[in-house]
Amino acid sequence: MTNNKIIVKLRGGLGNQMFQYAVGRHLSQITKAALKLDITSLKNDPKRDYSLDCFNITENFATDEEIKWFKKYQRKPGKIWFLRNRLLADETKYAQERQFHFDQKILQLKQPVYLDGYWQTEKYFKDIEHIIRKEVIVKTPLQGENAEVAEEIVATTSVAMHIRRGDYVTNRETNEYHGTCGLDYYRKAIEIISKKVNNPHFFIFSDDHKWAKNNIVLEYPATYVEHNNADKNYEDLRLMNLCKHQIIANSSFSWWGAWLNPNKEKIVIAPKRWFQTPKMDTRDLLPDSWIRI
Repeated sequence: MTNNKIIVKLRGGLGNQMFQYAVGRHLSQITKAALKLDITSLKNDPKRDYSLDCFNITENFATDEEIKWFKKYQRKPGKIWFLRNRLLADETKYAQERQFHFDQKILQLKQPVYLDGYWQTEKYFKDIEHIIRKEVIVKTPLQGENAEVAEEIVATTSVAMHIRRGDYVTNRETNEYHGTCGLDYYRKAIEIISKKVNNPHFFIFSDDHKWAKNNIVLEYPATYVEHNNADKNYEDLRLMNLCKHQIIANSSFSWWGAWLNPNKEKIVIAPKRWFQTPKMDTRDLLPDSWIRI
């Protein structure tokens, strides 16, 4: 088996997978190695699917044999693994994310290496931003209702507002970890945008359309985008980044909707508190130009 490769572990939803792809893509560019995707976790997760096939990326999936070769270098938690960790574990071959904020050492790794983490900061791929923007673009043309909404977005001073609820609300453990952005956050964000932007038209995206319609009441023109189901969430992502400005939730999906917006004058409003738990160091999560409230 040739080892001139970078393998990145994919897990979570579309936004998480995009972060994981992006760091792997950058490291493969640095090391001139092939990038391969390990989707084993997604195959074993009934709530998640591999989601990057909608994009203009080169898909190259890691084989079980290749993954197994790297797994022997994985550091395992617990005292019972002390001897094994000391003799076999090698973090230069199996790199596990040790901190939420940016770790420069990751981009200094040499191939072959397996990346296991979430890697949620643009600092892991900012140097190849032009490549990422070219590759994480939906490869199919806009059609039907999405094309109609896109025309309206382009024709107006469009502001994408994303409201993330779903398991953030229904799953107790997830709620205690993530929390949700409340109405006060959205009211304040709307107020800020309306002072900075003339004639804003809000395009509201959510995984809980009923809640959004009942609670987000605006004195400005508003379009509730609710025709795309979970299988077509990449269509919502594309529409979000077509908007001129963004109000995002504490969601990686939201984050990408704003980051992919090419408007150099864009205003992005993001929640200062991304997690309920104070243990997470989010200093590198949001680009410096985004407004935190």
